[in-house]
Amino acid sequence: MRRRTLLAGALAAAPLAAGCSSGDGASEAASARGRTTLSYGIWDVAQAPGMQRIIKAFERENPEISVEIQLTPWTSYWTTLRTSMRGGTAPDVFWMNAVNIQLYAANGALEPLSEHIARDRTPLGRHPEALVDIYAYEGRQYGLPKDFDTIGLWYNKALFDKAGITYPDSSWTWDDVRDAARELTNPRTRVYGIAAEMDRQAKFYPTVFGAGGYVLRDGRSGFADQRSVEGLRFWTDLVDRGWSPPQSAMSEVRARNLFLSEQVAMNYDISAMASFMYGTPAIKDHGGVAVLPKGRERATVIHGLANVVSAKSRKKQAAWKFVDFMARREAAEIQAEGGVTISSYEGTQDAWLKSMPEFGLRCFIDMLDYAFPYPSSRNTAVWEDQEYLLLGAPFSGKGGIEQAARTLAQQMDRALDEEGK
Repeated sequence: MRRRTLLAGALAAAPLAAGCSSGDGASEAASARGRTTLSYGIWDVAQAPGMQRIIKAFERENPEISVEIQLTPWTSYWTTLRTSMRGGTAPDVFWMNAVNIQLYAANGALEPLSEHIARDRTPLGRHPEALVDIYAYEGRQYGLPKDFDTIGLWYNKALFDKAGITYPDSSWTWDDVRDAARELTNPRTRVYGIAAEMDRQAKFYPTVFGAGGYVLRDGRSGFADQRSVEGLRFWTDLVDRGWSPPQSAMSEVRARNLFLSEQVAMNYDISAMASFMYGTPAIKDHGGVAVLPKGRERATVIHGLANVVSAKSRKKQAAWKFVDFMARREAAEIQAEGGVTISSYEGTQDAWLKSMPEFGLRCFIDMLDYAFPYPSSRNTAVWEDQEYLLLGAPFSGKGGIEQAARTLAQQMDRALDEEGK
């Protein structure tokens, strides 16, 4: 696989350090006369102020260590990271996501953390189990969660009131969504009931799980499973019936933007977007969110970022202290107060909930009980790219979702087979 080859090549450019103390001696001894300075790679400018407050708290507790943020926009984050690894200048600590964790762990780019966690009694059990599992690979923990997001059904109260429809709640099923989408769609005003965007995290992954299907299991694709097809069809039917804009209409404008501009009445979206909703006056005034409607079963998808330590860092002892600190309550509470994302540390979410009381955000916490981990493999991006290529036509109102799903399953299985070679 091309993606794996590129990363492996970047990592092979220099030998990898192996234990917690390996590679630390010269660098940290040299810094014994002063402070050890860590670099911290992140990509979200909205979270930078909160991360800086956490850093200040960490530095007060560890005056011998300082941390400098390296902010790289999402569009170039992973390319920049691979390049910096090749050149030996990767951040000591950096953000990781579900799509890339196995790829980086398998290629020796990340420091294994399990022994450090056990030694220092890092409270990993205070973070959602499904999220912790995402950042484990072959029995070892490589990342410590910092936040999480689940998916909810956002709705526009003003458009619901105008149509005389009761707001969504925990009793809603897929049938209720279809009925509401039909009643809310108004061709004259160009308002659609819902946006069936081809968004895997916020749209068809949770719906596949809600149908009782699966995306990835035991190294095989689940897209050919009839229940998975049922979940995909839930969305394509909405497009076919004209109750959602076709995918072609959202090629440049995301479903989120259509919701913010009040062109769609409902939209599945992640909890991390709450602050954007809150910053839009119209949605802040009459926006709401509910748990996802029930299909065959209740389901949502959990994802979140983790902090990892570079295997090439020459400051691993200090890097581990920082990562460990960020996985504990104090850092979690600081992050929650920022209101940008939900802290993953149990019992620290109230500050986030109270930061936007108009929305009733607790539903995102309630859904943890039936949240499925974001599906990933060693080369997730390879088969995820196929999803957009093969499902694009059905999501554009051209039909054929069953055949597209079967073809996707075949292509995905080939990619998964390649991972084992």
